[in-house]
Order: sequence, then C-alpha cells, then structure tokens
Amino acid sequence: MMKTLCLLLLALAAASPVRAYEKEYIVLSGGPSLIEWEQYKAVPHDHYWGNFIRAARVRIEDMRNQLGPDARITWLTYAEGYRRRSKQDQVDLLSFIYSVRDKYKIKLILFDSAREVIGYLNNGEPRDQVKIADLEYFGHSNRACFMFDYSNEIDSASKCWLHENDFSQLRRGIFAKDAFVKSWGCHTGEEMSQKFRSATGVRMYGAVGRTDYSTGSVPALATAQDHWAY
Repeated sequence: MMKTLCLLLLALAAASPVRAYEKEYIVLSGGPSLIEWEQYKAVPHDHYWGNFIRAARVRIEDMRNQLGPDARITWLTYAEGYRRRSKQDQVDLLSFIYSVRDKYKIKLILFDSAREVIGYLNNGEPRDQVKIADLEYFGHSNRACFMFDYSNEIDSASKCWLHENDFSQLRRGIFAKDAFVKSWGCHTGEEMSQKFRSATGVRMYGAVGRTDYSTGSVPALATAQDHWAY
C-alpha cells in the first residue's frame, strides 16, 4: 500500500509542470564626478562625463545582440549626478542617456537614492514571475560601497551610496538560479562580493584592485596585480 502511494505521488510530481519564469537583465550606472572637485588632484576622476554611460551602453548593446529583441533589459541610472554634470558642461547629458534607451529599446529607470535601487530589485517586476538573470554595476565604488555620486556633490565623498550592509534588504528568490552578477567598479571583490553572496546566495564578481574605464568598452583591470574575485 505504501509503495503504491509513493509511486502515485512520484507520478503526480512528474506530471506537474515546472513553473517557468521570465528573465530580466539589469544594468546599474552611477554618476560622474565634477571637474570643480577633481581639477586640482594629481590623478583626477572622470575627464569624460560618460565613462559609466559608455561602458553601460557597450554592455547593453552586447546583451541586445546576444539575447534578441524581446529580452527584458532594464537600465537603472543615477539621474542627479548627470543633472549636476549637465550644468557644469552646459549640455543636456540626460538626452544622450535617453538616446541609448531609444536605440536599444530598453526600460530606463532614473533614480536618486539607494532605496529606489533596492525597491526596484525587489519589486520592480513581480519577482515570482520575472527573475533577475543579470545584474551589472558601472560606477565609482570602494570595498564596501557602490558610490553613485562620488565627488559629484561633495569633494572626494559620496552622499548617495549602496552599502554592503544594504544587501540584507534584498529578498531571497529575486534572482534566477543561474544569475550572473558583476561589479565593474574598483575594489568590490575585496569585501562586497562576499557580503552579497551571504545576503542573496548569488555570487557577485568584483575587482580586487582597481578597474580602468578609459578602454572605450567595458572596463579592464587597471594593473597586472589586480584580479576578479567573488
């Protein structure tokens, strides 16, 4: 009797369809520094306003080409940093960001706080139906923070950041089982990657050392001693 019941349960389980879910591919971009803060430094940051935008655009183009026209690609961009840099450069830089959105037919989310980033990752889509398959960060960072506005509002500091301790606010189950997560910023493989995996169960690749955004593409490791870790 017990054997028959077990066989029946196995048959029912085999017959039940596995619930499929859609995938979302997310690119997260911080903002540039301002020349007024950086011009007197021996090694100033962000001569070019679009360091993080250019790298994100290259990655978005790759995703669109690889995944096809119907893939859900979302771009979260720190808006206030580009508003401030627009005033400095006297150019509407957000219009260039909108042009990337339009060319690659992606969803663009402009955010002004880390709380909005966490909110989107948790609830921007119904996460029981749409899992995050890819999350990649382009911007300033250190071993413990994504610094969305580094040297943009305050010299050599940040008022808008996502700290490694904030990862505990991410809900379990929002990522696909085979999700790819990578920070293209500096130093995040030294500490943040481990905190991310502890909080989410998902690996995040990060640099041990610095990354170089002057490549015209996605950043490279700055020196031969730097390496990727998770």
